[in-house]
Amino acid sequence: MSAPTAVLFDVPGPKARARNGVLGVVAVVVVAALLAFVIVRLAATGQFDGAVWEWILYENIQLALLEGLGNTLRAFAAGAVLALVFGAVFALGRLSDHAWVRGISTAVVEFFRAVPLVVLMFIFYFGMPSVGVTVSTFTAVVVGLTLYNGSVLAEIFRSGVQAVPRGQSEAAYALGMRKSAVMRFVLLPQAIRSMLPTIVSQLVVLLKDSALGFLILYPELLYQARVLGSSGQLGRPLLPVAFVVAVVYITLCLLLTLLANRLEARTRRSAAATPVPVDGGA
Repeated sequence: MSAPTAVLFDVPGPKARARNGVLGVVAVVVVAALLAFVIVRLAATGQFDGAVWEWILYENIQLALLEGLGNTLRAFAAGAVLALVFGAVFALGRLSDHAWVRGISTAVVEFFRAVPLVVLMFIFYFGMPSVGVTVSTFTAVVVGLTLYNGSVLAEIFRSGVQAVPRGQSEAAYALGMRKSAVMRFVLLPQAIRSMLPTIVSQLVVLLKDSALGFLILYPELLYQARVLGSSGQLGRPLLPVAFVVAVVYITLCLLLTLLANRLEARTRRSAAATPVPVDGGA
């Protein structure tokens, strides 16, 4: 009997490779043409003129953008940490041996995954005062980011742990290790390495989701950009401000990805150098 194939599709033949190459060239040409068209139209409408960009030289505007960036990073940092904790706790709950713990954890995760993030922010900022609880815009943004993205991360963590081959945990139990030790020394190190790209992708989503805070007037980067872009005194430089904000967000996402790559490399090195205890201790 022949060994089962390990691929999801056949290796492309000469015709398929040629067709894929042609399609790739066509796609590049189309994208380049669209980009050239956009640049030409922007130049024709004077979006690259120096007068349109004078606003960025004003110190007050620079400080306003920096303040918005600081608020964005503050909401992202708090939301990311709390979402990771939330995800880890409820992932463990969904992996629990107790049915009632699994049931509660599943209900919480599925509920907050189904509710749109902006609805959560609106509920906490506009809805809580109706029951006598006043919530700041920062708190509403962070709680919304935590509940929504934490629920998604809980599923990522659970899937990552369950994706580790069962033989790994069975071998650890056969050596006399307890469940906590199996999770900490066997399952999590392998799961984290496989989950890290997905975790980073979700954190990038969380970073971009923080921009929804401008809907409840949280003074983050997009809120400041809207204020500056609609200012009549500055000539309403909406597109230039949008370009600057886009570059800032792209830079932040790239830095986050770079940090994740370094953490992944360090995790692989530490996992290779860490011995697994076999005395059954936690």
